Amino acid sequence: MNNTNTVLTDVLIVGAGPSGLATAIHLADLLKKNDLERRILVIEKGASIGSHILSGAVIRPAILEELLPEIALAAFPLDASVSKDTLWLFNSSGGVKSPMHPPGMSNKGNYIVSLGQLCRFLAIKAEEKGVEIYPGFAVSEVLYNDQGKIRGAKTIDTGVDHHGKPLENFQPGTCIEAQLTIFAEGTRGSLTKTVIRKFDLQKGKNPQVYSLGCKELWSVPEGAIAPGEVYHTMGYPLNLHEFGGGFIYGLNNNRVAVGLVAGLDYADPIFDVHAAFQIWKTHPKIANLLKGGKLLEFGAKTLPEGGYYSLPQCYTDNALIVGDSAGFLVMPALKGIHLAIRSGLLAAETAIEAFSEEDFSEKTLQRYETKIRNSSIYQEMYPVRNFRQAFAKGMMTGGWMYGTQLLTGGAGFVGKVKVHTDANATQTVTEFSGKSFKKRFSQKTDFDKRLTFDKATDVFYSGAHHDEQQVCHLRVNNPVSYEEVNINQYDAPCRYFCPAEVYEIHTGRDGRKELRIHSENCMHCKTCDIKEPGDGITWMVPNGGNGPDYQNM
Repeated sequence: MNNTNTVLTDVLIVGAGPSGLATAIHLADLLKKNDLERRILVIEKGASIGSHILSGAVIRPAILEELLPEIALAAFPLDASVSKDTLWLFNSSGGVKSPMHPPGMSNKGNYIVSLGQLCRFLAIKAEEKGVEIYPGFAVSEVLYNDQGKIRGAKTIDTGVDHHGKPLENFQPGTCIEAQLTIFAEGTRGSLTKTVIRKFDLQKGKNPQVYSLGCKELWSVPEGAIAPGEVYHTMGYPLNLHEFGGGFIYGLNNNRVAVGLVAGLDYADPIFDVHAAFQIWKTHPKIANLLKGGKLLEFGAKTLPEGGYYSLPQCYTDNALIVGDSAGFLVMPALKGIHLAIRSGLLAAETAIEAFSEEDFSEKTLQRYETKIRNSSIYQEMYPVRNFRQAFAKGMMTGGWMYGTQLLTGGAGFVGKVKVHTDANATQTVTEFSGKSFKKRFSQKTDFDKRLTFDKATDVFYSGAHHDEQQVCHLRVNNPVSYEEVNINQYDAPCRYFCPAEVYEIHTGRDGRKELRIHSENCMHCKTCDIKEPGDGITWMVPNGGNGPDYQNM
């Protein structure tokens, strides 16, 4: 792909995750079926397909057979079929097996997968169908025509210094113009959020709320866990005001995926999800499982959990939004891969109608929303439309409210439950009246680098890399208010919630505190863009190919 001024295509898909690739595959099939020739271009910021893809992951396989009906299920890179599915309720020293699974959490008939490996497989199939896929290109700007409608996107300028000044190797970004642009950037898409804001696509909807998940892949001694064994945990080390839980997935070849997911609507300004994950591993059941094992990979990502009431309008003139960028994830099952692929199928079906009519206006593209309402996405998301909102008031209140939702088809006794953003949930140090994370676990954060790891060590196992010469992709929006509010009142929450030790507070000789940013560590989870209070921090794309380099996550 020559980095010239402009590239023309019929369809531009930003992001090569499951939703973007599903869109490309199905659209290519539909174009062939309708004897239409159109160019489909997929741009991916990761160095390779799958290098920025992370999920638990347990997938419902039927959606893959629907996406690629000509391929036998055995040919997909699925790891282990779920053979055991257990929920544990943890306290600090032990726990009990739950006598029942919460409705929606059953994994019978599902498969454990590496989502990165699955995306690599899907990319090969897409290219076989004529789709052009270009990894290693970061798309940094949405392009608009004279009427203010989307006409494509532009890749980032490269060869600049920290201040944006061109160097000898400067290369201007490429303008990619398309009849239809599909945003498949994943959680908190950097372009998607600007489109949502510009066209007020969140009007009348709840704000999106998120969780942060930290995951490690381990090699363990033979017999430690059987392939296909699935365990979820609730409780320790999270308290009744912190939503979330742990997961343990047994893989083939004596490997196990372990992780902790915690809602970002907690109040404690110094709560640390990564540290909580390490403490979770010291629980006897987890420690015994990992004993004698070896860490292989680490990663972190955020998940959109707001549910049906947080879905934006997913269309505007010349553009559609799919997958995690829209928030297609169903709670409490904590599954979104099949919904992401489903949204890609529906986006492709909408696109083929637009091509047939040569009309990419909202009038035509709104059919995408109609298709969603008539699909399994609605059927799965609407009955649990208030689930995540209920737990914003704590686990006890949330459990009671969820019970009422089960009795009333998801409505509960109060109708639509509203929520505030995760950033607004954060309290200042003086406002927070609970026992802080640091006080709760002051004796448990001395990590031994055998079972538990500090952030810097885990970042090493992510393969993260960033070019030295580029503008920092993490921007403090208002440095003056940041010092006055975020540092002095909140104790700079970013240095705690960031799972990669990107943020550090430096105290000068005069006692003044300032934020230092180690952007080279960034895992691209975008928690800082979500959780930092006040004017906060904006996450932007770095150079293409930068970031983590996941192999089997």
